[in-house]
Amino acid sequence: MEKRTLGGLDGGIYRPFTDVDLRKVDGAITRLLSEVGIKVANKRAFELFKAKGIETDEAKKLVHIPRGLLEDCIASTPSELILYGRGNPDYNIHVGGTRVHFGSGGTALNIIDLETGQKRPSTLKDVQNVSKLMDYLDNAHFQVIPVFPNDLPIEKVDINRFFAAINNTNKHVQGGVYTASGTKEVVEMCSMIAGGLEALQKEPWVSFITCMISPLEIDQTYGDLMMACAESGLPLSIPAEPLTGATGPITVAGNVANLCAESLAGLCLAQIVNKGTPVLMACTSTSTDLRTMGYVSGSVEEGLINACAAQMAQYYELPFYGTAGQSDSKILDAQAGYEGAITNLLVGMAGGNFIHDALGLLEFCLTASYEKYVMDNEILGEVMRVLKGVTVTEETLAVDVTAEVGPGGNFLQEDHTFDHMREEHFVPKIADRKPREKWEETGKKDTFTRCHEIVLEVLETHKAEPVDEEVVKAIRTKFKNFVQ
Repeated sequence: MEKRTLGGLDGGIYRPFTDVDLRKVDGAITRLLSEVGIKVANKRAFELFKAKGIETDEAKKLVHIPRGLLEDCIASTPSELILYGRGNPDYNIHVGGTRVHFGSGGTALNIIDLETGQKRPSTLKDVQNVSKLMDYLDNAHFQVIPVFPNDLPIEKVDINRFFAAINNTNKHVQGGVYTASGTKEVVEMCSMIAGGLEALQKEPWVSFITCMISPLEIDQTYGDLMMACAESGLPLSIPAEPLTGATGPITVAGNVANLCAESLAGLCLAQIVNKGTPVLMACTSTSTDLRTMGYVSGSVEEGLINACAAQMAQYYELPFYGTAGQSDSKILDAQAGYEGAITNLLVGMAGGNFIHDALGLLEFCLTASYEKYVMDNEILGEVMRVLKGVTVTEETLAVDVTAEVGPGGNFLQEDHTFDHMREEHFVPKIADRKPREKWEETGKKDTFTRCHEIVLEVLETHKAEPVDEEVVKAIRTKFKNFVQ
């Protein structure tokens, strides 16, 4: 079957940094890496950096990454890559440049229960259900595993969380990992499903996330995870999350410089471990509430920071993983809608390639909402319509048809109207556009109710192509931590 990519409309029409700004930020990143340095608390990682012959400080565990090493590592990182769908080339996404894709993220520890409407700890069953929902939603181009299975001990989380997602969607699956042994289990399990590690590396339908510690640190745990992921040869996102005024500078420019320096330091480690590793330069940074200096996820500054970071990734010709779409509201209300819409629009218009957290998250990313996934899918449809832009041709300018209709006429029955109506206009599934009388006759349903009904229908009727049962039996036999 011929392969084609899903989504990928071009952004890049919003540029908060000028070209002069980009060069200034690049200069600040160079100084942070080479002069201030990165603390590398992971012993093996520190020795790998040291072996490159660069300046290090054993006592402070600092490595000073010179411009030359940074440029070499960027050059060895693919500037574009395809993140594959499992068994369905329609779900392949081409990441790089200013092509825009949206997906879920987390990992939320709680979820709003579909029956009670109350917050509760998320479970493995929720991982399965949200994955099924993400497979159905047409403006979700990939899935970052969005909720945590609190019903499992930590040693069983990695392999079961990934399988629960993979088995319920054919879209690309990316996720964070929690143990080095669990990471290796996931790689081996996915290799079994793919027919071998080489086949999986050739067409990777699964990828990983490992984090930097802000400010400017690779710690022991994430250093181990980062190196394990790099050794697998599978794609890897390395996000940094400096919070303005807390773990990063209060200014947007300073925060962006820090987060880029941090993510690029992780990229350097991945390239030292395994040259050519596909790495997404990544940002999960946001602002703080100036009244408490606590974490917030729905601020307009988060959208601005991630839009700027997307520009820096384009400057370095690296694929970019960004953050947008969350809300700090506790329920599905107006705040949940406008916060998510503003940040998704900003980062999408800036050309973020792989925008995660774009659906479903409430309450500082601590809580997921089934209904918000559906509402956000509609918001993303509108964002994608913005990115599609406006086509200006003799046909679309419509002077001839206007002349035929003439002053005082109407266009309702014109072929031109029927020819262009669907490609020109976004048709919502959630928004209610009926007259009040019709809305009242059909139950006075609000946005939450309409989204809730869709969730129930999808979970009842939709099913992705599952993993072959013979492979599942082999996985059950091989891995003692596998519980599904």
